[in-house]
Amino acid sequence: MQKSSNFINHRTMDQKIFHSELLELKRWNTPTIYNGWEQITNQDSARDGFNLEPVIDYMPHMGPMVGYAVTVVIEPGNKNHKVKNPDPGKQYREYMASVDGPKIVVVQDLDKPVIYGAFWGEVNSNIHRALGCIGTICDGGIRDTDEMNNAGFKALARGLCVGHAYSTPVRWNCEVEVFGRRIMPGQLIHADKHGFLVIHDEDQNKILDAARYMDSNECKTVIPSARSISGRSKDEILAGFNHASKEFKRATASKFGQKGE
Repeated sequence: MQKSSNFINHRTMDQKIFHSELLELKRWNTPTIYNGWEQITNQDSARDGFNLEPVIDYMPHMGPMVGYAVTVVIEPGNKNHKVKNPDPGKQYREYMASVDGPKIVVVQDLDKPVIYGAFWGEVNSNIHRALGCIGTICDGGIRDTDEMNNAGFKALARGLCVGHAYSTPVRWNCEVEVFGRRIMPGQLIHADKHGFLVIHDEDQNKILDAARYMDSNECKTVIPSARSISGRSKDEILAGFNHASKEFKRATASKFGQKGE
C-alpha cells in the first residue's frame, strides 16, 4: 500500500512537479490547462497531447483528475489469456503498488471497437483506489458505475458493459494507445468531461504558471469585454472587444512570445 508521504508536498525523481501543484492544476478544467500548455509546448497543439477520439466521463461531478499514468493492456474477448496465465493479478498489483501516486490507470482494450467485457467494476476500482489510483482512462467498457462512484474512483471510458468476460491484465507498464493517443507510463495526465491532456515531461514544470497566466489574461481582457455591454451600442461593443482582443494577444506575446488562441 502507498505510504502517506506520497500524498504531501512531495515529488519523486521521475516527477517534475510537487503534489501541491497537482492540487492547483485540479482546480481548473482540462481546456484551461490546454490553453496554458499550447503556449509552452513544442508539440503540435492541434494534434498532440489530447484524445483524438470521443471519450465519455462517467463521473463529471467529481471534477478534473490529475495524476501520473500507469498502464495496462486487456483483451476480455480472448479466453486464452487466462489459460496462458491463470493468475496475473499478483504481479500486476505489485506493479501498481510500486509506483508513486496519484495515479491514473490507462487501459488499452485490444477488442476495440467491440466491448466484450469490463475491466472496471466495484471490486477492481476499490482495489486500485487502495493502491493510490484515483481513476482510469479506459478505451473499453466499465460497469458498476454507482459502486465506482462510491469508491471515489473516476472513469473516462468508451462505453458501459454488463459483464467482465475474460477481463484480465495481459501486459502492463508499457506504451498503450487509447482514444487515438499513445501514452507512456509516468506521463502526467489532466482529464475531465472534455477529454484528457497528456503533458510531456519537458512541459510539466511550466504548465501551472502558464495555465494561471492564460486564465488571468482572459479574465482581464476578452471576457469582461463580452460581459460589460450594458447601455452600449453594437459599434461600441465591437470596438471594446477588438481592443480587448489586442490586449489579450499583446499580454500573451509579452509572456510567451506567442499570440495565444
